[in-house]
Amino acid sequence: MKWMTFLLVSFTLSVVSAQEKKYFACIVAFYNLENFYDTIHNTTINDDDFTPNGSKHYTSDIYFDKVNKLATVLSKIGTAITPEGPALIGVAEIENDTVLSDLVHHPLLSPRHYQIIHYDSKDPRGIDVGLLYNPGFFIPEKAEKLFVPLPGNSKAAFYTRDILYVKGQLAGEPVHIYVNHWPSRRGGEERSSPARETAAAVCKKHIDSILEKDPAAKIILMGDLNDDPDSPSITKILKAKPRITETAPGELFNPWAEPYSRGIGTLANRDSWGLFDQIILSHAWLNRNQQSLFYHQNFIFNPRFLKEDAGRYKGYPMRTWDGNTYRGGYSDHFPTYIILLKPIK
Repeated sequence: MKWMTFLLVSFTLSVVSAQEKKYFACIVAFYNLENFYDTIHNTTINDDDFTPNGSKHYTSDIYFDKVNKLATVLSKIGTAITPEGPALIGVAEIENDTVLSDLVHHPLLSPRHYQIIHYDSKDPRGIDVGLLYNPGFFIPEKAEKLFVPLPGNSKAAFYTRDILYVKGQLAGEPVHIYVNHWPSRRGGEERSSPARETAAAVCKKHIDSILEKDPAAKIILMGDLNDDPDSPSITKILKAKPRITETAPGELFNPWAEPYSRGIGTLANRDSWGLFDQIILSHAWLNRNQQSLFYHQNFIFNPRFLKEDAGRYKGYPMRTWDGNTYRGGYSDHFPTYIILLKPIK
């Protein structure tokens, strides 16, 4: 497990005004980094393609161009709201803590002093999830990985990514964070659906254990769920509600159901948009009259430079690879983020 020692850093609080009230703004983001491997062959995983002698001819030049592209994206998310950018960034499709270390030490990100929480999982491709946090805003207290046992015949592989659970203080308030990358739809959506429902059930069981002790716990579930907001894993297992008015204490709210219903997504396939990259919240975030952090708004970060600008895939996320050919893009997913606000007295 990689848990980099944090430094106490002072920052100017970002203040936004609304109707003559002032609020502290905090950004929480998620980004699937699309096959973010290093170039070194690891004999315990299937990373042959992502080596200099592999089918993708994955050289140091390509790797560091990828690092630069990802740092560019992360450096811009949420800066229209707060110049410090995200306080928390959940990431998926990373090989190890080495690639994350190279990323957070990039000149575009190093001034924020992002720290890393990461565990290796048994995923056969060697890809994991991780959490980047700005120590000026978040102090971790506990971290662990949650194992997801795949049901028989749901996937060709026996193992999938673990779920990362982190508890800590966000702007001085206790929060619980889950970073997910649920099993893919490879092999067919119907066949693989039980695998994602199992991952959802593992996460929901852990969440329920927290809410049983503290019904007012503030919980953030984020990740590439490989399912849309209307999929059974979300609506039936997590039981996430699509509207704030329908969300009762002890339940989860999914702010991505509404944009998805309008055809908006974070990734595209065969001219159809999916919204796999979600950030789901517990009920405690929803009261906007509280004096602590509350949920304000959600966004998909999809500026023009992240999109294909011509051809058949115009408007799609500009991906890193086209088969074994390096496209020089960013990721096949758009990042998502939410804004949390806290009144300033």
